[in-house]
Amino acid sequence: MGEVLTHHRRAARYADDVITGKQIACDYIKRACERFVRDLQKQRTKSFPFWMDNDEANRACEFLECLPHIKGEWAKKGLLLELEDWQCFVVVNIFGWKCSETITDIDGNVMMQQNTRRFRTVYLEVARKNAKSTLLSGIGLYMLMADGEAGAEVYSAATTHKQAKIVWADSKLMAEKAAGLKQHFGVDTNAKNISIRDTAAKFEPLHSQGETLDGLNVHCAINDELHAHKKRDLYDVLETATGSRTQPLVLNITTAGTNKAGICYELRLYVVKILERVIKDETFFGMVYTLDKDDDALNRKMWPKANPNYGISVYPFDMERLAKKAEESPASMNNFLTKRLNVWCNAESAWMNMREWDKCADPTMKETDFFSDMLWIGVDLASKIDMNAVVRLYKRVIDDETHVFCFPTFYLPEQAVHDGSNSQYSGWQRRGLLTVTPGNIIDMDQIEDEVIELRDDRDLQEVCYDPGHNATQWAAHLEDEGLDMVEVRPTVLNFSEPMKWWEALVKAGRFHHDGNAIMTWMVSNVVVKHDFKDNIYPRKERNENKIDGPVAVCLGLNRLLTDENAESEPTVMVI
Repeated sequence: MGEVLTHHRRAARYADDVITGKQIACDYIKRACERFVRDLQKQRTKSFPFWMDNDEANRACEFLECLPHIKGEWAKKGLLLELEDWQCFVVVNIFGWKCSETITDIDGNVMMQQNTRRFRTVYLEVARKNAKSTLLSGIGLYMLMADGEAGAEVYSAATTHKQAKIVWADSKLMAEKAAGLKQHFGVDTNAKNISIRDTAAKFEPLHSQGETLDGLNVHCAINDELHAHKKRDLYDVLETATGSRTQPLVLNITTAGTNKAGICYELRLYVVKILERVIKDETFFGMVYTLDKDDDALNRKMWPKANPNYGISVYPFDMERLAKKAEESPASMNNFLTKRLNVWCNAESAWMNMREWDKCADPTMKETDFFSDMLWIGVDLASKIDMNAVVRLYKRVIDDETHVFCFPTFYLPEQAVHDGSNSQYSGWQRRGLLTVTPGNIIDMDQIEDEVIELRDDRDLQEVCYDPGHNATQWAAHLEDEGLDMVEVRPTVLNFSEPMKWWEALVKAGRFHHDGNAIMTWMVSNVVVKHDFKDNIYPRKERNENKIDGPVAVCLGLNRLLTDENAESEPTVMVI
């Protein structure tokens, strides 16, 4: 008989199995597990004021396993919930991580109190039939009964009354069937809420429009199937209604959808950037169970990536049936992808493999080592009040193969840094990654002067620019200074091949960058849409997701690739 592991050890086992490949998982889940292991190794350090409270983590899991199944064959047998390892991992992360000290902002305001929960927002994306509503219902009851919060207000929220009642109704039935827990905590189950007499705590379904919900004092908000929220009003009201609680929890669980303009996909993008270590938010926990970019949706071996309960509550024969239908009917394929494989479906998709991009980073690179190499400059003058990018691309042939070395500079007017549109701007400025020009518009003369300086001590070939945003006049000034200015219009034909070459260089480890955090953030923002000729073009899903750096790289690569192709063409001798 094997060793009976505590829940926090089962969570650690799950992380280890995913990282080592024993448990098949997509890249996002691997990154979530790697984050967990990293955090355990650095807990209670000066740079990481958090620690894992194993007792509290185990307590939350043990509470959930005191609850009864209420549906299906397990309910018929009268069985209690039994968490799978992946569910232990979720619960241990949510309830185990604590602040090791009181955390304040730069003005001395308390942001998080010592020994309160680290994670305040959770985003869990997983395919249907993986018992996510059961997990939500149990967590809702824990937050109501056992979290130690006086007058806890717990809400199961959705855009419709029917959807909002799903989690709440399951919680109510669990509480009614768990007579011992109900009696111990003094729980009343009523037609409209679950309440505790002695503490004035309550658990209710919530579905009204955001503007009618002022006055809530939320301890826990549960958003089930967040992808169905067409507006963000309800989410925003619930999030802002947690302000008077010391350790609130906003819990979002969903399957994939198609609305990439909604709050759900916004949170998903945020989680992905946390997992890819593009941005840092120690209060946000996220996991995304889905297929990887190049996985075949009809490859049965890949299905557990999106279905951690595969073979338990997700039945293989049911997946086989739906896969066969999807294979025969294009109309059924999108439904199979979104609901059963948790793939967001529309024509656009994330472009760069960020793991491969990270491998190409070399923070020790010095631009002074490349002054004898051929240089192309790509310039994207987005606007005078927004981010502008100047990217230097050096070409060096190593072992008969072209390598490209990238050094970017980003410009932003001072007012844009301080207007709050992006909280990362001021941090990038402090780290010396962002060149901030005085006033409320970009100092174009400064950019012009810095480009001219590059002419004097480099093997500068061309300065490549997009003629939009009044760049033509700017380019004319530089042309008068003797620089070779090349206009590259932002068309599919001009961008597709450079983008494909850039991606190939990254995959081959022949594109090198200095690890600039702004460039990495921008590269992660790029999505592409394939046309019928398989051409691609860089796009962004939201206006705030800047891509000026990658656009500048494409402008430079367009001309560098022209030089590359000219070198490869055979010389024709005319006799």
